[in-house]
Amino acid sequence: MAATTTVEDLPGDVLACALRRLDGPSLTAASCATVGLRALAADQETWRALCLSQWPSLAAAAAHQRSILSGAVSPRQLFADAFPFLCPDAAAPLDRDERRLPGEIVSAVDVYHRGAGIASRVVETSTSSSWFLASPFCIDAVECKNPVPVASLSPAELELSWIVLDPASGRAVNISSRRAVAMDRHWYTGDTLVRYAMVLGGCKFEATVSCSEETGQLTDVSLAVEDADGVAVSGEGCLRLLTAAMAGPRKGGENQEEEAKRRYDDFVRRKRGRQESKAFQERKPDSIHNNRQVCHCQLPRDRQQYVYC
Repeated sequence: MAATTTVEDLPGDVLACALRRLDGPSLTAASCATVGLRALAADQETWRALCLSQWPSLAAAAAHQRSILSGAVSPRQLFADAFPFLCPDAAAPLDRDERRLPGEIVSAVDVYHRGAGIASRVVETSTSSSWFLASPFCIDAVECKNPVPVASLSPAELELSWIVLDPASGRAVNISSRRAVAMDRHWYTGDTLVRYAMVLGGCKFEATVSCSEETGQLTDVSLAVEDADGVAVSGEGCLRLLTAAMAGPRKGGENQEEEAKRRYDDFVRRKRGRQESKAFQERKPDSIHNNRQVCHCQLPRDRQQYVYC
């Protein structure tokens, strides 16, 4: 009887080379096939190369002596944290003393056009100051004074990855919907505003990419957070949401971008309803006052009085 040949009969270096050509989900699936493939797929250098290929900002950070994929940040753990989407309830608000808040966060931001990276930034943010904790949360990856020149592009075909990392714990979370959830125009400059959002813990993390089609530049890439009433969330509140999200479960599947857009549309609809209800309640006392009429009751002269009807 002829011997059966399996993939594990190939030399280890050949198998390792083949695994390096896989994408993240395929590499994870291969590691579940056999014990031998699991050992080869656990190679950190394979995951490091995969992360650098998926998110060019990580390579840019290494070029500036700020290596994210070192120390507590494992390449395999980073991919497991940042590639899949979060579960809807992954960022339940934390009690004040429930978990340590990071003293620093690092944002790895990548903008893609038709699948190719066109802009990458790494932003380090100190989060320990009382000023940061009390102020509205906002991070600028690209500022108007330093626009990024790009070739001709279609704003509708832009995609965004915004990974927030905690260097101390080695955990990370991708708070971008990847594909745009909304597009509009800036009221003054006319730039196209492409919006990416994730709804976490009842708050909306919204990253905005501003494109000037006349000059061919990305003029602004920023991240802000607001609650269900449209009020900006403080730095401390955002850190609590991000810390909970980093430790929360992830979700795979084919339609996660569409699910993120559905949750965004639902958030916007609910916020609009709350604002309309609040405005109605504020107008109601004035409406009642304006509709009141003064009636003169026919009583004896010594008992006549004015009554509001």
